[in-house]
Amino acid sequence: MNILKQFKELTKFEICLYLFSLAVVTLSFIIFQSKDYLTLVASLVGVTALIFVSKGYALGQLITIIFAIFYGIISFFFTYYGEMITYLCMTAPTALAALISWIKNPYKDTNEVKVARLNAKTITLMVVLAIIITTAFYFILGYLKNANLIVSTISVTTSFCASYLTVVRSPYYALLYALNDIVLIVLWILASTENISYVPMVACFAMFLINDLYGFINWQRMKKEQK
Repeated sequence: MNILKQFKELTKFEICLYLFSLAVVTLSFIIFQSKDYLTLVASLVGVTALIFVSKGYALGQLITIIFAIFYGIISFFFTYYGEMITYLCMTAPTALAALISWIKNPYKDTNEVKVARLNAKTITLMVVLAIIITTAFYFILGYLKNANLIVSTISVTTSFCASYLTVVRSPYYALLYALNDIVLIVLWILASTENISYVPMVACFAMFLINDLYGFINWQRMKKEQK
């Protein structure tokens, strides 16, 4: 996995998007005088992961694992146990599964993953598992007195579906992550009303939203070219 080579393969637009995302996250951290440097590091790592995931590069999944660990720790301190459990027990493991899947399924001799098509069996399994996981997490998070229970539960559902679609190499992973980004923006806005130092997390997921929308567009392009 040649990291330097994959950086060089970013287009001019992707480089601009990446730098813009880094700038917005960093400026929000400076403007709101946040002292939570772990939040800043997690946000920068997350943005870096997304630019490579949107390219269909396995490197993105490796960096996602690192982001999941950082984000799980941040969520723990704000008693967002749903986010913590989701990212440490679901996002990180599925990112590992996706990393293996993407490495095993390259498109020809490129760093790009081979895009797969969804079928009825795959979709049905995702829906059934999502219902089971959502129901279980609702009661688990309620027992743990999780902050903003309903929003956190919805986040669990969207995160699972997005992670599932990432493993099976579907372009629609990006739309589910975009939906999850919107949920998380709401979640951290609520957190910011109590502690302004969490505003950088709002900026972080706003950038995630933009990157995931680009990811969907780029994966659709990949899908057409691979045909």
